[in-house]
Amino acid sequence: MDINHVRSRFAKHFDGATGSVYASPGRINLIGEHTDYNGGFVFPGAVDKGIVAEIKPNGTDKVRAYSIDLKDWVEFGLNEEDKPRTTWARYIFGVCREMIKRGVDVKGFDTAFAGDVPLGAGMSSSAALESTYAFALNELFGDNKIDKFELAKAGQATEHNYVGVNCGIMDQFASVFGKAGNLIRLDCRSLEYNYFPFNPQGYRLVLLDSVVKHALVDGEYNKRRASCEAVVAVMQKEHPHVMFLRDANMEMLEAVKDQVSEVDYKRAKYVIEEIQRVLDVSDALEQGDYETVGQKMFETHHGMSKLYEVSCEELDFLNDIAKECGVTGSRVMGGGFGGCTINLVKDELYDGFIAKAKEAYNEKYGKYPKVYDVVISDGSRKLA
Repeated sequence: MDINHVRSRFAKHFDGATGSVYASPGRINLIGEHTDYNGGFVFPGAVDKGIVAEIKPNGTDKVRAYSIDLKDWVEFGLNEEDKPRTTWARYIFGVCREMIKRGVDVKGFDTAFAGDVPLGAGMSSSAALESTYAFALNELFGDNKIDKFELAKAGQATEHNYVGVNCGIMDQFASVFGKAGNLIRLDCRSLEYNYFPFNPQGYRLVLLDSVVKHALVDGEYNKRRASCEAVVAVMQKEHPHVMFLRDANMEMLEAVKDQVSEVDYKRAKYVIEEIQRVLDVSDALEQGDYETVGQKMFETHHGMSKLYEVSCEELDFLNDIAKECGVTGSRVMGGGFGGCTINLVKDELYDGFIAKAKEAYNEKYGKYPKVYDVVISDGSRKLA
């Protein structure tokens, strides 16, 4: 994230002015997919790629915003009817509106921003953008009166109310709460969270982007949720306390196997096992046992591919290459149906793995996967 580039563009567009500079990161999720809406755990971490924005109050009731990457300029007011038509500007407008709803006296400001979160790779560039502005507006106009959880919720509410994406809280949470050298286990039911050390000496974390359209097919996603809810409904007859699959175990699932469809059974099996894997990975990280972490990642991929059926041929291919190359752990990251694999690779195997993955993938699919090395880093912060 190049602060000097943002500063020079801001000065150019706003008559040599200087403001305050803020940043928020994108994120990875080590393990825990499709567990959020089942009351389970997720395990994200902030990464060393994100959004940088310079912001300066301008004494008016208008926001003048410049997207450095898109070379695009938008001006808008701060009332509900001022919602801009430009998609990227809606994120900033939405955050302004959500912060106003939370009692922050947001006034007009000038801003320019740029990012280096790869788009479409499942690293949540939109959450990084929302978190940057929520954090900045809280400091500039709110005297830091809103806590970090509310900043994450303001970003989530922006997606719901101004962008039209009904997302969970994980992306914004990881962006705001990130901490270098740590992953965060978030309990999606209680919103309690714990930091776990993630400093794998001798290993690297790398994403391989399949370059398959990361379209989380709405209908398919909704079907997965419906399957989980159907199994919970059957279990509740015998176990009234089961509100989510998080409250169930494999014994309970086996007991109702004949009362649910084969598809619903497979979906529930994946989720119950995945919630347990997150807990197993928590224990492994506390012991510094990255081999177990890797084994659980491979198990997650198998479950997402064969039980939850949200992988695709290209992602399975990249996962198989990782196994062949002796990679410690590999799995599809995110909702599925495209996007990236996340890989935990020993230093000495890294070059060979990347070369093999690129060559074999290109030979089979006629294109190269994109490679993103990631380092676990800090969350939302002021840079200058």
